[in-house]
Amino acid sequence: MNTPDNANRRDFLKLGALAGLGLSLNAIPSAEAKPDPRDLKLLGAHDISVTRPRPAGNKPVWNLTTKPTEKVRVAVIGLNRGRSHVNSAANIPFAEVVAVCDIVEGRAKSAAANVKKVTGKEPAIYFGDENAWEKMLERDDIDVVFVATPWEWHVPMALKAMEKGKHAFIEVSPAVTVDQCWQLVDMSEKTQRHCSIIENCCYGDEELFVLNLARQGFFGDLKHAECAYIHNLGGGVLWSLGSEGDWRRDYHRFMDGNLYPTHGLGPVAQYMNIGRGDAFKFVVSVSSPEFNLTQYRDKHQPNKGQHKDEKFVCGDMNTSIIKTQLGRTIMIQHDVVSPRPYTRINALCGTQATFFGYPGRLAVDADNKHPILDPKEKRNSHEWTYEKEKLAKFMKANQHPLITKIGELGKKVGGHGGMDFVMAYRMLDCVRQGITPDMTVYDAADWSSILEISARSVKEGSMPIQCPDFTRGDWKTIPPLGIVS
Repeated sequence: MNTPDNANRRDFLKLGALAGLGLSLNAIPSAEAKPDPRDLKLLGAHDISVTRPRPAGNKPVWNLTTKPTEKVRVAVIGLNRGRSHVNSAANIPFAEVVAVCDIVEGRAKSAAANVKKVTGKEPAIYFGDENAWEKMLERDDIDVVFVATPWEWHVPMALKAMEKGKHAFIEVSPAVTVDQCWQLVDMSEKTQRHCSIIENCCYGDEELFVLNLARQGFFGDLKHAECAYIHNLGGGVLWSLGSEGDWRRDYHRFMDGNLYPTHGLGPVAQYMNIGRGDAFKFVVSVSSPEFNLTQYRDKHQPNKGQHKDEKFVCGDMNTSIIKTQLGRTIMIQHDVVSPRPYTRINALCGTQATFFGYPGRLAVDADNKHPILDPKEKRNSHEWTYEKEKLAKFMKANQHPLITKIGELGKKVGGHGGMDFVMAYRMLDCVRQGITPDMTVYDAADWSSILEISARSVKEGSMPIQCPDFTRGDWKTIPPLGIVS
């Protein structure tokens, strides 16, 4: 799961990715043919823009209700990233961690010990081989399975969990290909189990503040957003064996596009009601040359030079533009190798106000008459109305109800500044109440699909690539996500 046997698991990863992009495993040419995995002509002729008909018997899940429960029973697969989910669930009074699973025995036992320390009760432990998770899913005392493993495991684990009657909460990105996105949608609709992307960045203080204002109409008519995942991992994480470096770097070898879209895209998609009144229409994507991974590898020879023959194809900076059905635009960037500070940009532009993050700044139009504003305040649209200490004060006065309720507890429990806990609390509370979580399988599919769509646009000379409609037209009538509490 988190630490695969390098050689065999890498081969599985490459084959699985190719198959997910449309090439069946049986059709893979012999090793002598040496197919270029960057060549989209090898990846099948299916049209990823086509919206597939709903299979007979399937029903939409955007407003799925389930039986309420006093205690939500949780299992976690993958205890590298999943340690935070274990810790969050263990500190939620209406949740119980009943089982943990990882291929590494030490990680599984450590996670279980942490649960016992917090709750006094040790969960069941599964470890030792790549099939241990399947044994865990045979249990009948699990309500929600957190899937926090390498990407190629997300879809098979989530599908199996739903087949076994459990809700699947999947780490980002839930899927790598459009076909995998459809598999998740169809299984969720077939089993009537939630299949939620657990995008923690949707639960940051700043993101919830902007969502709160957007829902109140503070920004006026929304027209443009900007987002990104810019995080320099090229000198550390991407070469770290026994962790993400075992598998995540490999995607830079066969996909040239936005490889990690959801951290930035998730929050702005919620601001703009994507899948709930608007929808992605098409994507245009461009990539810079690839320099940094190759140069770092050649200069530093990480892991005693064992990567000397790896060829990287993903451009250092990918910039994609999404056009929505209502004509609005979203810019999304991906760069995990350049020497620059971390940012998700997190920008939202409307007719009455504009917000930009990193650092947070808010410009308010002089004619904005929203009731939370001081009517005596003088505003100049050419300047930031709120920034630094003034913005902090304004944010505190208008913070999201979730932050008011559990924000401080989240910071004490930890996990990316507390947003891991806030997310887990809210998502598990939805299961407790029997209502639909804020992030559905349609969000998981929409946000994840940008991986393959952006790669196809780059490969086709940055031509527009149409986006499929995973809601099958329901986005026109699905109500917007409210100000959740």
